[in-house]
Amino acid sequence: MDGVGGRIVETEAYHPEDPASHTFPGPTPRNAVMFGPPAHLYVYRSYGLHWCMNFVCGAEPGGAVLIRALEPTAGLEIMRARRGFEPARALCSGPGKLCQALAVTQAQNGLSLEAPPFALREGRAGAVVAGPRIGLTKAAEVPWRFGEAGSKFLSRPFPKV
Repeated sequence: MDGVGGRIVETEAYHPEDPASHTFPGPTPRNAVMFGPPAHLYVYRSYGLHWCMNFVCGAEPGGAVLIRALEPTAGLEIMRARRGFEPARALCSGPGKLCQALAVTQAQNGLSLEAPPFALREGRAGAVVAGPRIGLTKAAEVPWRFGEAGSKFLSRPFPKV
């Protein structure tokens, strides 16, 4: 996306039977992308302020993974201009920051992740940690938040076990 990007280091999973998922109440005009084919982007506003993006995935309609944080690796100066000058570790350390840095808006909702402007590639992965999801009022305790252990680019640290 415009020469900017990075490694995904933190996600949260959502299932259609999960009361915290946007698909839990069933199909609506807002969540229609999540009931479509996998490998598409679902973009929505969080609290009416910040864009957030999910990768639609799973064997059944309605599943998605919220992209919570990236380790920025390309286009840092562009990201800094979009976000205001910030250290690299803070540019994409949360779903709203990440979308602002990448210039993701409602305009990308429904786009295929298998075609430009996206370029997803398999990469190196470190050890993965899991924990409760963040900022939810329903099913927050479900340990479907995943992150790269020890990454300094996470939205926030995982609880010590």
